[in-house]
Amino acid sequence: MNSNFNTREPVYVQVIRYFKEQIAIGEIVAGEEIPSRRELAATLNINPNTAQKAYKEMEEQGLIHTERNFPSKITSDERILKSIRQELIFAAVESFVETIRPINVPIDELLQVVKEKYVNEGQEEETND
Repeated sequence: MNSNFNTREPVYVQVIRYFKEQIAIGEIVAGEEIPSRRELAATLNINPNTAQKAYKEMEEQGLIHTERNFPSKITSDERILKSIRQELIFAAVESFVETIRPINVPIDELLQVVKEKYVNEGQEEETND
């Protein structure tokens, strides 16, 4: 995980998003053990209480579960795992729409620009691999 956190939102929220993104792209899978709170804090150079808060929130969301004296694991609940991708897409689109709406770009033009940017950047990534 990249430990360059932005200052616009709490670090624990960014840690949760990281785990969700890793699940969405298949880097972390159902039932996989995740680092202990202390390991995560040391790896990311964050306060252990921040790691604890992120894990507590992920447990409340059903994203992870922890059994006594065993490492925390990603949930195996397919419903929760499938909803993560949709949640990330919705949040990104919502943020984008809030930013672009004041410019009053016609929807057809906007969709074309988004499509071109998405396709072109995908091609650039493939050529850089």
